[in-house]
Amino acid sequence: MPAVISSAFDKAKANPRVAKGLAIGSTAYKKAAVLKMGTPILVLACLAMITLPMPPMLLDLLFSFNISLSMVVLLVAIYAKRPLDFGSFPTVLLLTTILRLSLNVASTRVILIHGQEGTAAAGHVIESFGQVVMGGSYVVGIIVFSILMIINFVVVTKGAGRISEVTARFTLDAMPGKQMAIDADLNAGLINQDQAKQRRQEVTREADFYGSMDGASKFVKGDAVAGLLILIINIVGGIIIGTLQHGLPLSESARIYTILTIGDGLVAQIPSLLLSVASAIIVTRQTGTEKEMGQQVMGELFSEPKTLYIVGSVLFVMGIVPGMPTFAFLTLALIAFSLGRFIAYKRKKAEAQAVQAELKGDNLPVPEQKELSWDDVSEVDVVGLEVGYRLIPLVDKAQNGELLGRVKGVRKKLSQDLGFLIPPVHIRDNLDLGPNFYRITLMGVTFGEAEVQPDRDMAINPGQVFGEINGIKTKDPAFGLDAVWIAKGDNDRALGLGYTVVDCSTVIATHLSQILANNCAALLGQEEVQNILDIVARAQPKLVNGLVPGVVSLGLLTKILQNLLHEGVPVRDMRTILETLVEYAPKSQDPEVLTAACRIGLRRLILQDICGGALVIPVITLAPDLEKVLHKSLETGGASGIGIEPGLADRLQKSLYDATANQEMAGEPAILLTSGILRSTLSRFVKNTIPGLRVLSYQEIPDDKQIKIVSVVGNQNGQLDQA
Repeated sequence: MPAVISSAFDKAKANPRVAKGLAIGSTAYKKAAVLKMGTPILVLACLAMITLPMPPMLLDLLFSFNISLSMVVLLVAIYAKRPLDFGSFPTVLLLTTILRLSLNVASTRVILIHGQEGTAAAGHVIESFGQVVMGGSYVVGIIVFSILMIINFVVVTKGAGRISEVTARFTLDAMPGKQMAIDADLNAGLINQDQAKQRRQEVTREADFYGSMDGASKFVKGDAVAGLLILIINIVGGIIIGTLQHGLPLSESARIYTILTIGDGLVAQIPSLLLSVASAIIVTRQTGTEKEMGQQVMGELFSEPKTLYIVGSVLFVMGIVPGMPTFAFLTLALIAFSLGRFIAYKRKKAEAQAVQAELKGDNLPVPEQKELSWDDVSEVDVVGLEVGYRLIPLVDKAQNGELLGRVKGVRKKLSQDLGFLIPPVHIRDNLDLGPNFYRITLMGVTFGEAEVQPDRDMAINPGQVFGEINGIKTKDPAFGLDAVWIAKGDNDRALGLGYTVVDCSTVIATHLSQILANNCAALLGQEEVQNILDIVARAQPKLVNGLVPGVVSLGLLTKILQNLLHEGVPVRDMRTILETLVEYAPKSQDPEVLTAACRIGLRRLILQDICGGALVIPVITLAPDLEKVLHKSLETGGASGIGIEPGLADRLQKSLYDATANQEMAGEPAILLTSGILRSTLSRFVKNTIPGLRVLSYQEIPDDKQIKIVSVVGNQNGQLDQA
């Protein structure tokens, strides 16, 4: 058997494609092995530098490598578009700090043991840095090194550490709000499970990164303190060893060991300063921006010509003042004026190009008018979304518009929940609308309209927040909640205060979802019903063919399904609906009677949508006397309920509203349980006035469910109240 396997493997390797694949896989494996061994090798090298003597040539090489590595880290931090793009920075900071301190220990050993041999005893890198900085004076060298230490320790490191600490605290405080926003987008169908998982991982990575940076900033601070102590130890210890042990004169000993110490300190502190600057750049970058630091800074500093004109004027005035360096100030003033003029010219040119693009077709020849035809009569859009001209980028893929994807997500989610395909949404611009307005239409009729701020995000008050935030106060167009339009840079602060923050595209998509869900019955026509029947017929052809059109016409079935959707009942379970109609349709062709029969067949689905899998159902009931009054009113006014006395209707509505509010405060669903005769009338009565109340009949409660009466509306005196 092994011989057979070996022969088969040899034949496979003879194939050029297989051989190439094996070669690529082997190369990738070797690269991965090298990368995995890099960190352990670096740690072992640091331990070796601490314990083993190092020759000067190797010290020169390692110090040069340390400076190069620090410059690489700094440049990566500068060109990173987001802090998370350099997520390994805290670990890199730790490893480079250990490397630098190990080199300090190795160089200190060489300086104290071989310092009497001259300034080149610890290598030419340390000697060169010491002589260039000192300039022949010990005092100058010590002062320059002290200034460098102050800049690193007091200015850069302290500021970066404070920013890391504050950012970590606010990031951790904002995590619950960000998780809620992700869950809200997932429930609204704006994102799928994979996108939600990716966003949750990004939130977790962000919190871990800033938490690590809070601790990693202490490495740089400790490194600066260690550098100062090593400086004192090398100078004092070197002078003592050179004078007492090697017999050098005091001045010569001080010269040699000061040059070596200052050079060693500078070689170590320059990489430390570079890493401190890189740390400060990383923690001060904005999370939401997708630009490199240079692009962002230049775009914001030199975006307004007036700023440069004012600076140039001030420099010009200072340049003509007697005693001032005229050439320097006037040169800078000329540069400022020229740069401002250039920016203004570029801005005007861009605006002119935009105007020409808009008026591009004005000079084209007018096409010949042709006879009118039926093609000139446009159909009414089933679902339409009209936007003002400032909202066009939201629906433009070329400008990274997210609204098209959000609308597609809304249609997918509603189609899955309701049981039929939601018609496409026709999006177009409308110059008659305000620049920031949008309008949602169904069958050409406006169902919703609102104003949004495309350059801001909406912070919605869910009911309990821990403070106010500056912005433009408004109302959430979907649910009418208090909200504030805030700057995009205030998102983390708003999340920390308990607000739910969504962008402009999410606001429009949520409003569209709410309107489509509330008016889904109007979206279902005979064409959609026929498509549903075609899908059901693939699995159950006898059920469909025996019912439509022989027993139930397509129009009657459409009316029944519209009634169910109008009452908030999805039509996903078409098998139960059709089987119910097979049983009851031969007895009656009344759509109301057949709708009630279908509701009884779907009672478990209805209760599951309302209260999940609870065994005990809390219900609100009507007093027997009140039910008798309503029955008589129906006999007088017909099924429409016109015969209900207006005063009685007002009191009934108020009592049901109070009972529903009590249930919502208790965190339980509001269900009104009544007789089958009253159910449809009361359902229409409360649909728009008390949207949170669901009306069920006694027959719609399954036998294995128990009911708990939490409120009784009406009393024996005929005066409505809650018992």
